[in-house]
Amino acid sequence: MDRKIALITGAGSGIGRVTALALWQADYSIVLAGRREDKLRETWAAAGVGADRALIVPTDVSDRGAVVQLFAETKRRFGRLDLLFNNAGINAPAIPLEDLSESQWLSVVGVNLTGAFWCLQEAYKMMKAQQPQGGRIINNGSISAHVPRPHSVVYTATKHAMTGLTKSTALDGRDYNIACGQIDIGNARTEMSDRQQKRLETAAESAEPQMDARHVADAVIYMANLPLNANVLFMTVMANGMPYVGRG
Repeated sequence: MDRKIALITGAGSGIGRVTALALWQADYSIVLAGRREDKLRETWAAAGVGADRALIVPTDVSDRGAVVQLFAETKRRFGRLDLLFNNAGINAPAIPLEDLSESQWLSVVGVNLTGAFWCLQEAYKMMKAQQPQGGRIINNGSISAHVPRPHSVVYTATKHAMTGLTKSTALDGRDYNIACGQIDIGNARTEMSDRQQKRLETAAESAEPQMDARHVADAVIYMANLPLNANVLFMTVMANGMPYVGRG
């Protein structure tokens, strides 16, 4: 099969949806994973591609059994996997560290770190076993993988941990033609970033500059289309005027 196969988690909205549309334009077939089937179907409908190039699998990535099923369905439908965009993520309310509850901590860790690992692990096993061997994993990090915002301890902790997942996978995958990299995104315009802007405005702070999320999708496509003997280990794509350099 000449057409490459990509799997995107968190594909029902935001960066996941924009990236899915861009990858379809780049002639990929795509597995869409996310918690809400209706949102995944909206992503597919926006692309206008046939059912032969799309597979919708509602998935909570924090549920290991659901992730195993996701990759099993991918293999049954397409036979292989060339790209995992490990994108799903959630946040907790912007509250003081001491007020963060156990359930809030576990929920964010369950999706952003544990869920990311379950997906990475299943993709790695599939890529290692398939012929021709190999594939690419792109983890969605964040500016928060480098520097935190105030009142973001659990999100920041999980995104720093994502960097460790990326480095370890890039190292361990070399012998199996598996390339792993990370894209760290700052202020791409999505539903999540719009909520952040409203929070800043409510707190009598200035709204921050944003960029079109399509620039992130273009960066993912660049990383994805490299030959497997080349890798972008880390890439930062950010709104030029946002407070990152000098933040923290």
